[in-house]
Amino acid sequence: MKPARILVICVAAVAAIGLALVVRAMGSSGKPVAAASAQQVESKPMAKVLVAARDLKPGQRLTEADLDWKEWPVDTVNPAYITDGSVPLPAPPTAKEAEEAVEKAGPADKPAKPGGAVAAVTRAAAEFAGGGTKSDFLGSVVREPILAGEPILPRKIVRAGDSGYLAAYLEPGMRAMAIRVTVETAAGGFILPGDRVDVVLTRQTSLNNIGESAQASKFSSATVMRNLKVLAIDQTTRAAEDEHAVVGATATLEVGPADAEALALAKSEGELSLVLRSYADAAGPSGRVAAPPRQNAAVRIYRGGEPETVVVQ
Repeated sequence: MKPARILVICVAAVAAIGLALVVRAMGSSGKPVAAASAQQVESKPMAKVLVAARDLKPGQRLTEADLDWKEWPVDTVNPAYITDGSVPLPAPPTAKEAEEAVEKAGPADKPAKPGGAVAAVTRAAAEFAGGGTKSDFLGSVVREPILAGEPILPRKIVRAGDSGYLAAYLEPGMRAMAIRVTVETAAGGFILPGDRVDVVLTRQTSLNNIGESAQASKFSSATVMRNLKVLAIDQTTRAAEDEHAVVGATATLEVGPADAEALALAKSEGELSLVLRSYADAAGPSGRVAAPPRQNAAVRIYRGGEPETVVVQ
């Protein structure tokens, strides 16, 4: 074989081996890149955001079935979202940073009021819920419609103790009315918000027509309202889990418009007492029992010359 042909064969063999090595290197280097990219996507930090498990309507009270936790990328979590606190979130911008952002912005980007951005940041920081649990929001009242899967925002719900909670907590068509109570007239303080009570009126009645100048009096009592819901004792709308009694000076009751008028009249006629009802009796009728008791009168009847006093109710 000629030396030239041998040289050509050697060069071709070396080129083939080199090409094979290059292809192998490229193939082996592509796998780690893809694996690294997949690993980077999988390891992206996620936070748990509290969302609505179903559509929620205004006035609805939140239960365990209405709330759910949803995985949410940390870098897209709004500071107003409610998270479980397991993953740290970036701190919202401070008021100073907001002011600097306004100064750096162009004239067209600046708000009409320089303090607008600062106020917005302050409100966002105030609404920032941070870590929490479902139980912290159970019993809250929905203020604005919330769709299923939508994050629960503090401005869309009213929690116990928040401004406007009682108005949102009332059933449609009902009213809230407060009456004075003491430990004796409120079952020793064992009446808690959410309980059902009867209202008993104790009043002093006069017995007239006994004589031209003589008068007698006695006390009578009657149930004027039944099965009313206690909304609050003083400003306490929800008793703590380990609290068995609440002592206050006022009790706020849920009544209908007509019942509110009757209860206001009963307040002016005497002392009102709250009678605690059993949970087994909570499903009975609610509201006014009867008209307030009328003033009793006495009639003197003469029989055979002997006077006899008869009380007419």
